Amino acid sequence: MNQAVNSVPGEPDDLVRALVAAGVGDERLLEAVRTTPRAGFVPADQRAAAYRDVPVAIGQGQVTTQPSLSAMMIEGLGLDGSEHVLEVGTGLGFQTALLARLAADVVSIEMRPDIARRARVNLARHGVRNVELRVGDGSGGVPDRAPYDAVLVSAAFPEVPAPLVAQVRPGGRLVQPIGPGGDELVVCFERSASGLARLRVVASACFVRLQGRYGFSSGEFPS
Repeated sequence: MNQAVNSVPGEPDDLVRALVAAGVGDERLLEAVRTTPRAGFVPADQRAAAYRDVPVAIGQGQVTTQPSLSAMMIEGLGLDGSEHVLEVGTGLGFQTALLARLAADVVSIEMRPDIARRARVNLARHGVRNVELRVGDGSGGVPDRAPYDAVLVSAAFPEVPAPLVAQVRPGGRLVQPIGPGGDELVVCFERSASGLARLRVVASACFVRLQGRYGFSSGEFPS
């Protein structure tokens, strides 16, 4: 496996340079990207693109978040290493691994069991131990592990679902794409005593829709 990863065109430093060019300045985050091999978190047939600043297809109609956008969203959380973090949308685990490097621990929830299974394998292979991975409806968060110091949502909805608002600790931050799916503003919020206060727009982007009871659909999801 290490030999296959090392043979991938490009290097982590190529990705770091792309993040810096996009405006990412958090040195801890840049070092996490440099030392977390993205090639180990993408399908084998997509490894040629692992160190390019592009999303890659991961199956079931899903793609990874573009690395520079993911980094800008993580940077918006303002992590210092002490946080208890919720991630909605695990994908194949690269963003999860970055969050795990930058926070005390991460609870990540993924609605697709097969994708979650692959993420577990990837995280274990790379020695990421401070992640609890759940399969279920991320639009409702993971209330039994709340409150969270930071929440990162990797899918779009016109507003932040009420359960996610309730699970952010006062003073904590939440970053989510706000919009209909396919044309969003990624917004950073801070939790106050009265709810979420909008801090700033992180970027414009195109995300898949947030599905679930508190999202765009109300189908059955595994617990």
